Amino acid sequence: MNEGFAFTAEFDVRVGDINYGGHMGKDKFLLLFHDARMLYLESLGCSEADIGGVGLIMNEAHVNYKAEVFLRDRLRVGVRAAEIGGTRFRLEYRVERAADGALAATGYTGMVAFDYANRRVAKIPEKFRAAIEP
Repeated sequence: MNEGFAFTAEFDVRVGDINYGGHMGKDKFLLLFHDARMLYLESLGCSEADIGGVGLIMNEAHVNYKAEVFLRDRLRVGVRAAEIGGTRFRLEYRVERAADGALAATGYTGMVAFDYANRRVAKIPEKFRAAIEP
């Protein structure tokens, strides 16, 4: 995987990720995005609570299910930033089965810089912007 996804993390499909269809449910991909996002932010020395004086709020989420994955499959998740504006940006995700590189899902989350102390949308800090720009 590359395609502009410089950051990747790997996860194993757990029993709790499997739905009544015998495969990983679409809702669990959103949780996978969340785990990958936490690791991506940590790799930048940040967290959702602090990207340089302000935090983040997710205002939108989308999952595009592409292929079934099953219990104990190892998944590789790529994360990259896109559509970076003054106060918001999009994190895009690509999920592949590690064993064969098959595309399992894509998606994105809309992220907004948020000043939790003053309860309002904030500008993306310049240092963070520089770290996430492609």
